[in-house]
Amino acid sequence: MKIAFISPHTFTYPGGVQKHTLALKKEFDKKGHTVKIIYPREKPHQKRGKDEILLGGALVIPGNASRTNLSLNVTPLSIKRRLKKEKFDVLHFQNFGVFLPWQVLGAIDQLEKKPLKILTFHALLDASQIFKEIPFFIDILNDYILPKFDGIIGVSKPVLSQLKYNGPMKVIPNGIDLNFFNSNGEKIEKFCTNPSFISVNPHNYQRRSADGDQCKSAPVINILFVGRIEKRKGLIYLVKAFEFLKREFKNIRLIVVGEGDKKDKIELYIKKHHISDVFFEGRVKEKDLPKYYRTADICCFPSIYGEAFGIVLLEAMASGRPVVAFANQGYKEVLTGKGAEFLVEPKDVQGLVKKLKILIRDEKKRKEMGEWGRKEAEKYSWDKIADQTLKFYEEAIKYKLTS
Repeated sequence: MKIAFISPHTFTYPGGVQKHTLALKKEFDKKGHTVKIIYPREKPHQKRGKDEILLGGALVIPGNASRTNLSLNVTPLSIKRRLKKEKFDVLHFQNFGVFLPWQVLGAIDQLEKKPLKILTFHALLDASQIFKEIPFFIDILNDYILPKFDGIIGVSKPVLSQLKYNGPMKVIPNGIDLNFFNSNGEKIEKFCTNPSFISVNPHNYQRRSADGDQCKSAPVINILFVGRIEKRKGLIYLVKAFEFLKREFKNIRLIVVGEGDKKDKIELYIKKHHISDVFFEGRVKEKDLPKYYRTADICCFPSIYGEAFGIVLLEAMASGRPVVAFANQGYKEVLTGKGAEFLVEPKDVQGLVKKLKILIRDEKKRKEMGEWGRKEAEKYSWDKIADQTLKFYEEAIKYKLTS
C-alpha cells in the first residue's frame, strides 16, 4: 500500500506524536509499504527529508505538549494536485489540528479516487489548549470532522470514550522500541555513588566498582522523574514526598530530567525546605535517555491529569525499572495487574511516600516489579503496534465497502 501520515505538527523538535509517526513509518517500510509524511514547515526555507512532503508553514504556539502548531498559508489547489499525483491508498491523520489536516480533508472530496481516511487521536481533551480556548470545538469535531473519516484509532480507552463516532473504532496504543530502552548498557556514572560524596566534593563522584560494573556497589537509591516540569506533570508532589522520605532514608537521591515553567518555583521550594540530593538534569539528548532509566532504581511519574497514555511508564518498564505513578486516566491503562499496586490517587503525597517506601526498603520487590514491567512492555513493541494498525486498515476498508 501507499500510505501518507498527515501531521499538524512540525518535526523540528519531535514530540510524542511525531515519534509515534516515525516509528510506525519505520515498521511499515520494513513490511514493504511505501510511506510518506506530510506536515507544515517551521522555517521558510526548510529542506524536506526523504519521504517527506512539506505543505504550508507553521506558527508555534503554547499547548498541552511542549510545542504545538497552527499550519498556515496552504492553498487547497496545491494540496489537491499533490494528492492526485501521489495516489495514496491510505491517508492516516496523526491528531487533527488547524489548518493543514482540515484542508487535506477538503481536497480529498475533490479526488476521483478517494483514499481511506484514518484518524489516530492522541490527546485527552481536558489537557488540550485548543479545547480550553475553544470549548465548542468538541462539537465541531464530533459533528462535522469525525464523520468524514473511515475509521478512528485512540491510543487508549479514555481517548476513544470522549469521541462520538459511528464507524470502526479501535484502541491501538503507543509503542516502545525494546532495543533502545532496555536494562543492558551504559548508565550515568556521576549518579553511581552515595549522595554524601556529592555533598562533600561534587567533583569526586565518577568512579566504578572493582569489577568495572557501574553502580554495582553503590548503596544509593536513585528515584527518577522524566517529563516536562509543568503543573500537569505534578513534580511538586514527588518533591514533597521526597522531603518526607529523606527524613528516614539518607541514601536516596531524586534525579529530574526535563524542563518547564514550574522549575524555578520547585527549586525555590527545595531551597526553602533544605531538601538535599535533588538534581535537575534539564532536557537531555534522546540517545542519553535510556542511560538515565538504567541508572534509576525507581521511576516515579506523578502526573495529576491529562495523560492520554503513559509513554514514560513504558520507557521505564522496558528498561526493567519499577514504576510508581499517580492513577490518572492514561497511566491506569498501562499499569494494570501487578503494576496497579503502585498507582496512587493524584495529589496524594503520603500515598507516594508509602509506595516509594516499599520499593526503597525491598530490593527483591524492585527486581520483581522491574521484571514484570519489561515483560509487560514487550506487548507494546512497534512491530506489534504496526500489525494492529494495518489490520485496522483492512477492517475499515471492509466496513467502507459494505456500508
